[in-house]
Amino acid sequence: MNGGLVRLREILDDITPSERKVAEFVLSHPHRMLEMSVAQLAAESGGSQAAIIRLCKSMGVKGYPELKLKVAGDLNQTEERYEYREIRPNDSIDRIIHTVSANNIQSIRDTVTILDADTVRKAVEALSRAHRTYFYGLGASNLIAQDAQHKFLRINKTSYSFTDPHLELTSAVMLNEDDVAVGISYSGETDHVIECLKEARLCGAKTISITKYGNNSVSSHADYPLYTSSTENEIRSGAMSSRMTQLNVIDILYLGVASREYDKSVGYLEKSRDIIRRMTGR
Repeated sequence: MNGGLVRLREILDDITPSERKVAEFVLSHPHRMLEMSVAQLAAESGGSQAAIIRLCKSMGVKGYPELKLKVAGDLNQTEERYEYREIRPNDSIDRIIHTVSANNIQSIRDTVTILDADTVRKAVEALSRAHRTYFYGLGASNLIAQDAQHKFLRINKTSYSFTDPHLELTSAVMLNEDDVAVGISYSGETDHVIECLKEARLCGAKTISITKYGNNSVSSHADYPLYTSSTENEIRSGAMSSRMTQLNVIDILYLGVASREYDKSVGYLEKSRDIIRRMTGR
């Protein structure tokens, strides 16, 4: 059981000032926190016992004992956590190669610690049963939606993604209880994606969200909220490591569905490879 420190880092900007005092203390002194009671942590951090309880709720843990277990799990990991690095003016190509790759790797590692396996399993089951699956996202997240459509079509799962936001909204109100809608938004506050999941749910469709960790509007409309972590700080123009974690979650869902129907999926993949090979000669 781990992921406590990752969850704290992810929600820092979305919690109250009193909760933030506690969170920042835990992030700075995780070993000391493990030896403290709720009252001691409140006194040392400058927060309050009530703030600690609220912080646990904001993190999605059942209480202070579970928070301590998750932080202890983080500290027991043998791999040292890599801290995100910004690209600087006139960086060497060697440094850029290492920095970008290390940032992406750490984001995926952090995402693994906050993905709930039971929620992933339920999402895979819903996708496996779906007659149609719609992937919704804008900007960089729309590229993830297109990638998801491509993957699921290759195992004969009827799937859609749209580059036109109006088509996204139009399709969302046409869904029914046999369909699944997947909303992709790192911030969790993309208006069109929020509306798509909201309308899809009203139509009876199952809904899945892929967002950053914490409370957000997109995940509030999801039956199965899935969360990612990203090491990005100031540079967001390329949505680099957040894109990699979203792709990683899509791959997990895709392979989860393919594994449930392994023989059929292999047959469909062979068919798609054959037709492309005949057309391209490769």
